[in-house]
Formats: sequence, structure tokens, C-alpha cells
Amino acid sequence: MNIGEASKASSVSAKMIRYYEQIGLIPPADRTGAGYRAYSQADVHRLRFIRRARDLGFSVAEITDLLGLWNDTSRHSADVKRLAEQHIDDLEQRIENMRQMADTLKSLISCCAGDDRPECPILQRLGEGEEGAAPVAAPAGAVRRRARRT
Repeated sequence: MNIGEASKASSVSAKMIRYYEQIGLIPPADRTGAGYRAYSQADVHRLRFIRRARDLGFSVAEITDLLGLWNDTSRHSADVKRLAEQHIDDLEQRIENMRQMADTLKSLISCCAGDDRPECPILQRLGEGEEGAAPVAAPAGAVRRRARRT
């Protein structure tokens, strides 16, 4: 099947399929005589695996590890469980960081009159950069992530 068909069958965009191929998450696609990529059902199955792992928030590096375990018939389920538990710990830390950011933002919002005056404590606090000013940055350990494209 061509990349459009593989995309539809796997719910992974053609752009992401090319990217996954570029970074080695999927092997290079076979090529037709005209040079078009050709994908097998096994490729689509692997793409679905990657999609589900991404939907659960696993990083590319973690997915690489999971794929390695998935393909290793001598794997130990304890290894997979350990990866999943580590991922849960990471997710819980991110959730806590986001809660702290939300609390900070709520505190800033409570200081703003929200009327037609130009003075805004939120902007003032965000603009404070001088030494000694309390930062409004993400809490320690926070990870800034780009919007995920799949």
C-alpha cells in the first residue's frame, strides 16, 4: 500500500510516517518501480503500535525501547513493566508540575481587576526580570513540551 493508504490504516499522518522512517522507528519502506514508498501490513501494525504509545505520552526514545522489547521474543515482561512504571512516575511528576503552574496562574489572576484599566498585575509579574523578583517560571522539574503532532 502507498503512504496515503498506510496513513489511513494506521491513523498516522504521512508526514509522521516519513519522520518515523527518518529517525529509525520504522524501517525504510520498500519502493515501487516509480520510487513511491510501499508499506506492508506489518508496517501498518508497527505504526499503530507507535501511535498507541505516543497517545500514552511515551517519548521517541521510550518507544524505541518498547519496540525493541516488542520484537524480542526472549524479553522479560518485567522489563516492559519497569518502563511503564517509570513512565507513570514521569506523568505524575508532570501533572504535579502543571498543578503548581495552575496554582501560580490562579494566584496571578486573583490579583488582576480584569476591568478597563491598563494596569495588569499578571503582565507586571510576568515582566519582572530584575534580580530578586520571584520567578513566574514553571516549577522545578517542569518539562516544556511542544504540541504533539501525529
